[in-house]
Amino acid sequence: MLLAEVVRTHAAVAATRSRLRKRELLADALRAAEPGVEVEVVASFLSGRPRQRRTGVGWRSLTDLPPHAVEPALTPLDVDDALEELSALAGTGSQAARASAVAELFTLATAEEQEFLRRLLLGELRQGALDSLLLDAIAAAADVPLPTVRRAAMFSALSGPIARAALTDGAAALEHFRLEVGRPVRPMLASSAPDVATALARFEGVPVAADVKLDGIRVQVHKSGGEVTVLTRSLDDITERLPEVVDLTRTLDAVTAVLDGEVIALDAAGRPRPFQETAARTGSRDADAHAGTTPLTVYFFDVLHLDGTDLIDAPARARLEALERAVPPAAVVPRLVSGNPGEVADFFAETVAQGHEGLVVKDLAAPYEAGRRGAAWVKIKPRHTLDLVVLAVEQGSGRRQGWLSNIHLGARDPATGGFVMLGKTFKGMTDEMLEWQTRRFTELETHRSQGGYVVHVRPEQVVEVAFDGVQRSPRYPGGLALRFARVLRYRDDKTPDEVDTIDTVRSLAALPS
Repeated sequence: MLLAEVVRTHAAVAATRSRLRKRELLADALRAAEPGVEVEVVASFLSGRPRQRRTGVGWRSLTDLPPHAVEPALTPLDVDDALEELSALAGTGSQAARASAVAELFTLATAEEQEFLRRLLLGELRQGALDSLLLDAIAAAADVPLPTVRRAAMFSALSGPIARAALTDGAAALEHFRLEVGRPVRPMLASSAPDVATALARFEGVPVAADVKLDGIRVQVHKSGGEVTVLTRSLDDITERLPEVVDLTRTLDAVTAVLDGEVIALDAAGRPRPFQETAARTGSRDADAHAGTTPLTVYFFDVLHLDGTDLIDAPARARLEALERAVPPAAVVPRLVSGNPGEVADFFAETVAQGHEGLVVKDLAAPYEAGRRGAAWVKIKPRHTLDLVVLAVEQGSGRRQGWLSNIHLGARDPATGGFVMLGKTFKGMTDEMLEWQTRRFTELETHRSQGGYVVHVRPEQVVEVAFDGVQRSPRYPGGLALRFARVLRYRDDKTPDEVDTIDTVRSLAALPS
């Protein structure tokens, strides 16, 4: 199989909105791959990431690509072998060796393959082939029951091994994927509701567990005797970076355990410090140097295994009782159990006033649905909105090919009379909105950059965006960026002089002007 076939499948999946058609395209590609390693690699590429969790290749390494090949010759296994060699590079001279290896690989790729590989390595493949859709395709391609595939995937960090097992040895091979202490379990995810009343209405008055939603880093902790492993939400091993979590876990009165929780940096008053401080601490490999200045606190909110008993299929009520037996109260996330809308609303207000993100409302009868974003967990966060101005817009790709898509957002700067960029977003845009903004921003165009990819516009169009918070960011001139910004509507009733200021944004981030 050639890499070009994977690239064509990726493009076709990106170009269609039909979930059924996406599944068919993915299943056809999986069937075309050789059973064994090749189908695992192909599935990984189509899920948007390579098998290697770390390659050491960043965007700077991919800014100036070598001349591309004319005819396709690379195979998925060629690329996988090259990435495996890249991931093994370390020490003196590794930077130069990595640059040489990247150049060698990209020289063998056609123009379309170069773009695919660049986006694969940077984690920017957005073709609509979400992992759940790929699992559907694996079931179809291997002719095995979808529940069997999804059950196995709960206990595999990547979908590639699931595809390899299913298409090589069938349903029987998937039975080997089960909960094991030390093996990553995909985290359960929450759906969203705009307010407390809407969230509780989904549970029809039945008491729920309302957990404080912390603005920290999700962690999964495995304990086997004195051995402790700490994993991120993406199931990367960060054990050495979190000595506080390791030390606390070792004190638990349990021989084996798998715990789900959150780590967060708190100030002296117990309020959350800026998210970037938590992220920087968990991202630092020099934990000892930062533990004194940015200590982390862990709060556990679920337990999947305890002393030889798997709890993943047990109702949440039983899991929470087990959690309270295994973990000291100070390390359990603050929680209210109630079905009273007034009580939950008050708890939500208190939680937000303390600086936390909101609540996660949980069905006490539901099992732990690993890797799923279902109805059993519902997150509620206050919605922030700003009126900003569009500074530039980027050419769309995939299904948005031919439209102007990702907009650059700017706040007004009273000190200079200009605008300060706060980030980009393409979230929340309907097809009608994309069509309209393509016409609108073409009319406002002043010049283009990055080979025509970025269209700069006169700062005249006001847009209302919703976002979850503000974070420090060295990427933008104002030093700030909006978290999870999404477009609500374009405001033709407002002028650029009326958009929110950078000082307003700073105040939302609790930063000085």
